[in-house]
Amino acid sequence: MSERHTILQGIEKDIQNILYRYMKTQSFTYTEREKEAEQFLVDHLSKIPYFREHPEHFGTWSIPGDPFDRAVCYGMVKGEGDDTIVFVHHNDVVEIEDFKLLKSYAFSPDELAEELMKIRDSLPKDAKKDLEEGTFLFGRGGADMKGGGSIQLALLERYSRMEHFRGNVIVIAVPDEENLSAGMRAGVELLAELKDRYKLNYKIMINSEPHQRKDFSQGIFSEGSVGKIMPFIYVRGYLSHIGKVFEGFNPLNLMSEIVRSTELNMDFSDVVGNESAPPPTWLYLKDSKKQYDVSMPLSASGCFSILTLDQSPAEVMEKVKGICVRSFDKIIGEMNESYNRFSEVAEPVAKGLPWKTKVMDFARLYEEACSAHGQRFKAEYERKLEYLSQQMKDGSINIIESNFALVEFVFDYIGDLAPRVVYGLIPPYYPNVSNLYFTDLAPEVASLSEQLDAYTTRQYGQHYTREYFYTGISDLSYTSIKDGAKTLDSLKNSMPLFGDFYRIPVEAIEKIAMPCMNIGPWGKDFHKLTERVCKEDLYERTPRIINKAVSLLLENPLLTE
Repeated sequence: MSERHTILQGIEKDIQNILYRYMKTQSFTYTEREKEAEQFLVDHLSKIPYFREHPEHFGTWSIPGDPFDRAVCYGMVKGEGDDTIVFVHHNDVVEIEDFKLLKSYAFSPDELAEELMKIRDSLPKDAKKDLEEGTFLFGRGGADMKGGGSIQLALLERYSRMEHFRGNVIVIAVPDEENLSAGMRAGVELLAELKDRYKLNYKIMINSEPHQRKDFSQGIFSEGSVGKIMPFIYVRGYLSHIGKVFEGFNPLNLMSEIVRSTELNMDFSDVVGNESAPPPTWLYLKDSKKQYDVSMPLSASGCFSILTLDQSPAEVMEKVKGICVRSFDKIIGEMNESYNRFSEVAEPVAKGLPWKTKVMDFARLYEEACSAHGQRFKAEYERKLEYLSQQMKDGSINIIESNFALVEFVFDYIGDLAPRVVYGLIPPYYPNVSNLYFTDLAPEVASLSEQLDAYTTRQYGQHYTREYFYTGISDLSYTSIKDGAKTLDSLKNSMPLFGDFYRIPVEAIEKIAMPCMNIGPWGKDFHKLTERVCKEDLYERTPRIINKAVSLLLENPLLTE
């Protein structure tokens, strides 16, 4: 039998064997246990004959300054020529709190299925059906996304056995995707280094995140990934006793208006073709009071998430500023109206209220403190930033709390006590990417979705539709970036924590810039007790679809079954 016809024979068992061992590594995101997945990958690759012969083609790439000493793991089959395909997957998983008494089975698919059968009547109808039919594999990380990672690893090993392999294939496995994507941001720099060392021509990056189906008879290829940006709002009020409300400015009043004006506001939602980003939603909201008293709070703070298809950080922040200004104007108008009515029946405390609309970004607030206190402020600010960064690494404070602690610190150096709104950004930032935005897309990449759909229709009687954006947020966001220098300036100006703690390697992203596609198995209920992945997709369809993509892009006929 020829090599052409044996390349994928029996790969189902390989994928299952890898996945069952991979899932056993309880690599909870932003914990030291992510190192378990890293060690598994190094051990797995080191046992493959190709990598024993070429130890320089696999290893780890450390994440600089990482609190858990995590690293990106990679393996490369170096064939003939420069054309290269990159596979990427993340190896961190979310916690298993919702498993309750089933926690000990969360990483063992067969045992978990047996236990779930005992409580199947309490499961959602769709999950119960999939469990009883045995068509889906249950377990934490099986869908999101060690299933896709196991497919990539199994394919890499098969390619490593081939003589005269045309092209190159790299697998990178990254930690921290469920948190700040520290792994992928480091992975980009690894790919830039490999590009220089081996003179590689990156054709495409293929992620294997699970896809969700709108129509159960159709799969989905994603030719890009949604962006994510997280604006923060800090409202500084003016204290007063609740019996003297017109002598103060309650920040909760203004913050409430800003929240009402932004939550699910479709003005923030990009539309590209027939795809639309979901509208924004608030993730955090809090006032500054630490105990009860009869004064209004001095400040209120919060942040919300915006998903983007085309907007830049600068464009988003201009919209945020506009809403803050309009909200401030509206609240002052309403306060003056209330005060005038109050003055008709009570002796007024003044001829009119003193409040004026004052809205600024964090950069302007920082400059105001610098102007007032110069080098003393700058030195104290750097010490505060270093202290907060260490607290975040220790896990004693989260990134949102740290951001607002820094804003509060700057206000200690501000002499003007008048109410104001300060806005900015909290990490992480995910650029929106799509093959739509490449003006010189190679024909074989531009037509890849159509060619793969023709393949799946012929091979499985199943269509795969194309979407331009994977909306689940993914590490594909770092495959390219539009207007990198402008984006970097926007982040530096708007993001207090940008710098040593959080950064975007814009130069490296621009260096490795490549099209991308998500080709992953059908999955359901990510991050839930009933997380599961379709076995037919996992073991049969998806590996063959990805292999077909590799054969088309590397023009390697030996990969065609």
